[in-house]
Amino acid sequence: MRYLVTGGAGFVGSHVVLALLDAGHTVAVLDNFSTGHHDAVPVGVQVHDIDLIDYKATARIVAQESWDAVLHFAALSLVGASMQDPFFYLRQNYLTSMNLIQACVDHGVKKFVFSSTAALFGGPERSTPIAETALIQPSSPYGESKFMIERVLHWADQIYGLKSACLRYFNAAGADHKGRAGEDHRPETHLIPRAIDAVLDRGPALKLFGLDYPTRDGSCVRDYIHVTDLAEAHIRILDYINARSVVYNLGNGHGYSNLEVIQSVERVSGRKVPWEPAERRQGDSATLVADSTTLRRETGWLPRWGELDKIVETAFIWRQNNAGGYKA
Repeated sequence: MRYLVTGGAGFVGSHVVLALLDAGHTVAVLDNFSTGHHDAVPVGVQVHDIDLIDYKATARIVAQESWDAVLHFAALSLVGASMQDPFFYLRQNYLTSMNLIQACVDHGVKKFVFSSTAALFGGPERSTPIAETALIQPSSPYGESKFMIERVLHWADQIYGLKSACLRYFNAAGADHKGRAGEDHRPETHLIPRAIDAVLDRGPALKLFGLDYPTRDGSCVRDYIHVTDLAEAHIRILDYINARSVVYNLGNGHGYSNLEVIQSVERVSGRKVPWEPAERRQGDSATLVADSTTLRRETGWLPRWGELDKIVETAFIWRQNNAGGYKA
């Protein structure tokens, strides 16, 4: 099969590219490299340095090949930044995705996989674990932008027949177990790599945002899914959207607190993580844990790297071996 992956130079996108290549498919990457890295794209993969905000350029790439599916990972993704500049986040994520979806419709693409988010469920009125039927109540413009795109895909199916999978990720983490890819955001805002940098003396003490949440130890609880497990779920899901569109929550179903993540980094590294408490961040929810029952039942997918220490270990090894992150 031939697949176009937008944001394929980013953290999740690059791991999905590897999974597709490992499965024997042909892959091309579309990325504007605003946050992605050239070195994250495997050698030999065709790269289109295009910004999705440019519809004509986007449509030209979509029209170049007969793509069996388009997988869309390109987006602004920081909750805190979206609270500081909401209109930019809403506009950018919505318009770039609109351009891509329209180009797919205009040029005969039949299947579309969308990187959505658990931030759709950020509000307080929900139970845990969170099922796909839970109340959509984004607590940030970032989450709101993803829901807007899900609705566009709904109508693209209803009117034009574009079948889609909206995959509501919980916390992607870890690194390729073969060392081919890892997590490298600049600046880095995710807890596991920040804790690893702190323990390796590559940055300041870790700031832990909020210790007064209604959780077992006062820190936020999150469902961490290994990025390789997440990538493998995409391979299975591609076979399930030939006749219908689907919406799946994608997580392990286990919640770990921020303090438990710190303890895991300490076990893996054998060192103490220097950290200090800080005020809560706007837009952060106390607990986000997935109910992925539907995904598992319908596709047979099961996470292979579900234990927190395994997730942290792969992240630690990659970050230890790539002190400066990607070169480009």
